[in-house]
Amino acid sequence: MTLERLLGEMLTEWELSPTADPILRVASIVQPVTDRDKRRLMLKVVQPDPETHGEIPALQVWKGRGAVELMRADPRRGVLLLETLDRSLTEEPTDEAYAQIARLCGVVHRPASPKLPSSYALVAGWLDDLAGLGREVPAPPRFVEQALRAGRQLIAGEPTHVIHGDLHDENVMWRARTNEWVAIDPKGFNGDPCYEPASMLWNRWEELEWYGNPGETIRDRFYALVDGAEFDERRSRDWVVVRAMINVSWAVYDARRERRDLSDDEHTWITQNITLAKAMQDVRP
Repeated sequence: MTLERLLGEMLTEWELSPTADPILRVASIVQPVTDRDKRRLMLKVVQPDPETHGEIPALQVWKGRGAVELMRADPRRGVLLLETLDRSLTEEPTDEAYAQIARLCGVVHRPASPKLPSSYALVAGWLDDLAGLGREVPAPPRFVEQALRAGRQLIAGEPTHVIHGDLHDENVMWRARTNEWVAIDPKGFNGDPCYEPASMLWNRWEELEWYGNPGETIRDRFYALVDGAEFDERRSRDWVVVRAMINVSWAVYDARRERRDLSDDEHTWITQNITLAKAMQDVRP
């Protein structure tokens, strides 16, 4: 069943009325609605995917603390009815955005829950894919080797906490009724809290280029997140390198699947991730 058809069925089944055009995303559709009590809500239908399997249980664990409130859900069909939030954290200055991300980490990182999948199984597969590319990874071999070595060490134990998995300023919105920033769109995993900083570091890239010294600015931002959230510096640094090299490998595999050369945007994305990995070489806890 298509997402569009499922959206239509859920509007009828849950007696919801659309109030605006649906918001189309890569793997989901979000429809502004009102319910029978005229409450403004958001109906979301999600494409089934291993990376989004934990969204509903994560929101159920958080119960609106530090995250968007889940009003109703159908986990089997991947359907969520959510509270309506206001503006995005992307509208705030960088220092404020980083402070809020660090604060949210302290709120949403709860002890690991049996309801959630492990991120380590996914990371293990991503590392195998990275290793499988061999010398075809368009990145310095030393960064690839570092990612493979560190990544396998990072996932050697058991996940300790519920993590968001994609916590950056585009996934944080303002809740007016409680006057606070809250997270949206979690991947929802049991994992390592130190996995989180990388997602924010590859955002707001235009500002890095404006400052003229990307490496130094990346490290300043890294320390703002790590110190604010009280993360282990070494583990956080290693996760940035791991995730950066996995991003590079995904770009290669995307091009392979479509039997084409890397696009200009992919070359730019690869360069940005290499820059992140390079910046982490001067982080020495």
